[in-house]
Amino acid sequence: MSEQQKQKRGLVDMIFRLSGILVIALSLVIAWLLMDFKAFRQNPLSIPESGVALMVEPGSRLKSISAELKEKQLLEKPLYLVLLARYLGLDSRIQAGEFQLQPGITPEQLLRQLSNGKVIQHDLTLIEGEAFKEMMQRVSKDPVLVHTLEEFEGDVVMRAIGYPELQPEGRFMPETYYFPRGTTDVAFLQRAYLDMASFLQRSWQDRDADLPLKSPYEALILASIVEKETGVAEERPRIAGVFVRRLNKGMKLQTDPTVIYGMGDSYKGDIRFRDLREDTPYNTYTRFGLPPTPIAMPGEDAILAVLHPAAGKELYFVAIGDGSHHFSSTLKEHNRAVDRYQRKR
Repeated sequence: MSEQQKQKRGLVDMIFRLSGILVIALSLVIAWLLMDFKAFRQNPLSIPESGVALMVEPGSRLKSISAELKEKQLLEKPLYLVLLARYLGLDSRIQAGEFQLQPGITPEQLLRQLSNGKVIQHDLTLIEGEAFKEMMQRVSKDPVLVHTLEEFEGDVVMRAIGYPELQPEGRFMPETYYFPRGTTDVAFLQRAYLDMASFLQRSWQDRDADLPLKSPYEALILASIVEKETGVAEERPRIAGVFVRRLNKGMKLQTDPTVIYGMGDSYKGDIRFRDLREDTPYNTYTRFGLPPTPIAMPGEDAILAVLHPAAGKELYFVAIGDGSHHFSSTLKEHNRAVDRYQRKR
């Protein structure tokens, strides 16, 4: 073998050896990367014990989300998160919203949470017995709702939610509502309105016979009075029974909450005798029948009490002082109860 052939063969052997070393090195690098990627996939993010709120804006790309997590020192390798999302087929399924990241969450769990849309749910409670103005103060001060209403008058609100022909009092269901960040005040109020309308209509279909009520709206009016008269749940059907019997007999309702509502801002905490005699559309001491509108938001129990009032002969009740009432069937018995519990005689 000539010297030239020996050199050529030596070069080929060197190339093969170098290629083998390169393949081995590349295999080791790939194996290390795969192990590192697997460890990244399974190891939790650096989330503090209190958790972290992550806001994903509409149109956000996973690359920018990963960079934000890196900037907040919650994620060490943002590129791995992007690659993992592509591997899992979740890169195009990331949803917008506010997400609560809990301690111990892994990158894979994070991606599945971002793709299934399980966003943080905030809450706001509408309270039984509150008037429309009180409810709107609560809604307008909520820190999470997006406030789009510039005015809070009843006609403005009802027009905004799509029911301009209706007055607002009593039209919204009092309960705790859960909603994601980004919900508008109008969307929130639409939901509360529809909840009340739906419940009232369903309940009206199953009402007792021979009620002195011509429509679901009249039931809503009477339920608002029952709601304001007592906070004792078990008394509601009994109080509703008193009002139903008075209406059936053509008696005035003579209930203080309607008088107070009709007084508006002039009410300072006490009803005087002249207030009971001053005629307003809501003074049930001077007018027969129901007032023209509800006086507050009735809850479900008050509505059901009106549609299924307790049977009996009682026509009067007076507050005892502990939140409950004494019920009477005759005016004479009622006057004795008033002397005992109100006049302390």
